[in-house]
Amino acid sequence: MCQHCPFLRAGSPGECHRGTAERGTAASRSPKVGGMTANEGSVRVDSWIWSVRLTKTRSQAATAVRGGHVKVNGERVKAAHALRVGDEVRLRHGGRERIVIVKRLIRKRVGAPVAVECYADHSPPPPPPVEVPVVARRERGAGRPTKRERRELDRLRGGR
Repeated sequence: MCQHCPFLRAGSPGECHRGTAERGTAASRSPKVGGMTANEGSVRVDSWIWSVRLTKTRSQAATAVRGGHVKVNGERVKAAHALRVGDEVRLRHGGRERIVIVKRLIRKRVGAPVAVECYADHSPPPPPPVEVPVVARRERGAGRPTKRERRELDRLRGGR
């Protein structure tokens, strides 16, 4: 009998209702690891980027790939490019560049702690936050600015 189908006998040829061959074949024995069987060796680049949480949605990942913001081993790729363990993925997203090395292939989106284990991050640190310049403010009800105050305001705003 098949391990999950009671209708298929051990000695009978054919396939069960799940489409896998009879018991004892490689398809029925390969263990699943992170949404992927052990004998599969590649996954789509857009799916992997989404799965390891580098983008929020799969459509954002596909759009980034289509727009040329994703490079695998230094080359621009299409969304269906097969990713393998050891590939370097460069993703320009959210105003910064992420550089990651693929350590493990997954197809399904996983939690953040598991996702971090699937790649090695070699990204430069994010840029420091931009300081907001001081804006000149007048007290409410102070009336119109004098000529001298107007010149000071223009100097602060970078005019004349």
